[in-house]
This record gives sequence, C-alpha cells and structure tokens, in this order.
Amino acid sequence: MWVKRIKSGFAKLRLALLLTCVVPAPLVAGEVTVFAASSLTDVLQQIEPRFEDETGHELRLSLAGSSKLARQIQMGAPADVFISANVDWMDRLQHEGLIASGTRRNLLGNALVLIAHDPATPPVSIGPTLDLSSLLGDGRLAMGLVDAVPAGVYGKAALRHFDLWDGVAPKVAQAANVRAALSFVASGAAPYGIVYETDARAEDDVTIVARFPAGSHPRILYPVAAMATADGAAVTDFLAYLDTAESQAIFAEAGFSRPSD
Repeated sequence: MWVKRIKSGFAKLRLALLLTCVVPAPLVAGEVTVFAASSLTDVLQQIEPRFEDETGHELRLSLAGSSKLARQIQMGAPADVFISANVDWMDRLQHEGLIASGTRRNLLGNALVLIAHDPATPPVSIGPTLDLSSLLGDGRLAMGLVDAVPAGVYGKAALRHFDLWDGVAPKVAQAANVRAALSFVASGAAPYGIVYETDARAEDDVTIVARFPAGSHPRILYPVAAMATADGAAVTDFLAYLDTAESQAIFAEAGFSRPSD
C-alpha cells in the first residue's frame, strides 16, 4: 500500500510539473507616461481606464498647456508620449531630436470659438465690424497665453485676421492653459473668452456665441509622437489604442475632428 501511495504521489508531482511547463507565464504589464494638452483632459480620462483594462498597462497622464509640457520635455522630463495642441511645439522637439523617428502623426483637429458666461448672450458674427471691445465693457476676454499656449496663439491670430486685436489686447486676461481660460468664463470672472469648441462643449456654464472661420487662424491640429527615450510595448500599445474604434468614438463625441476632415 505504501508503494502505491508513493507511486501515486510521484505521478501527481510529474503531472504538476508538466502543467507548469505548458501553461504560459502571464505577460508583464508596462507603464506609459503621456504628456498631453489640457484640452484633451476629458477624453484621455475616459480612455485611461479602458486602455488599462484591455491591455493591463498603467497609463499616467500629465495634462497642461502644450508649451509648458514641451519645455519640461526639453529639460528632461520622463515623458513617453507627447500630444500637443499645435504642430509648432512638436516641431521644436523633433528638431532637437527628442521624438522617436516614424512615430509622429496628426491625431485630431479642433475648432476655435468665442464663449460667454451669460446663457442669454445672443450669437454674434465674427468679422471686422464686430465691436468686441464694447461687448466686453469693463470685463475681460479670457484666453490662453497668447504667445505660448496654442489656444491663445490661435485666438490672437484670429483676432488679428479681422483687425480686432489692437482694440481688445488691453482687456485680455491671459491664462496658463485653455482650461484655465474656460474656468475664468465659467465662473463669471470674465464675460467672454476664446477657447476650443471641445472645451466649450464640456462646460455647462458657458455659451458658444460665435465660431471663428477656419481660415482666420492656423489649422488646429493635435500631433502625437513617442519620445526618443521611450521604450516598451506599453508605448506602442497606447499609440495603437488611440486609433481604435472605441477611442475614435470618444474623440468624436467630444467634438474633435479627424485631421483629414
């Protein structure tokens, strides 16, 4: 009887060892740190849990003005992926050899709008005859930093296109990023502001009163690229995930356009 038990024990041990050999080891999850324009806050926060659940990777988001993030990358900040709200800041990083070759592409497009805090504010027509200064009265026009933050740069270009900039420049309240400019108007600190259409649609306490014609400012594009120092499957998987039907549906629902539109 003891012999049978010993043989049975050895047989079970052999089977366990064989199963250990044939069952694949679980994949090791990775981490990906994404530096992205603040106007992408809502959509990336929706994508984050879906990406993590489907891939097992951990996604870390750093959301701020594109100019601030680009400068941090220039100073050595540990970003794996950068999504900018304009091409200029990505161009700078590419010129300095900071992005991985072959990974850059245009991910999204957007539109520029004039918003108001008062929901009863009537629509206005953007053009050279618009007396924006009178509309503001003693109030301020909230914008992102007009020489650094993409939304501010686009807004200044659009106002200049219609010869409106000089009349309102003294009344502009510059914010660190487009979301801060949006908050100025949403809180009533500024009666009007210039932001992206997607930001305005995400905030209940502002009203869109005008849309700037696309030809009045440089085209609004969101380029994405992996950094030259990035490595691992998590980075590749994240870049691919941005093109999935699920991610594209989230972008479209928020009001972003495809760069080919």
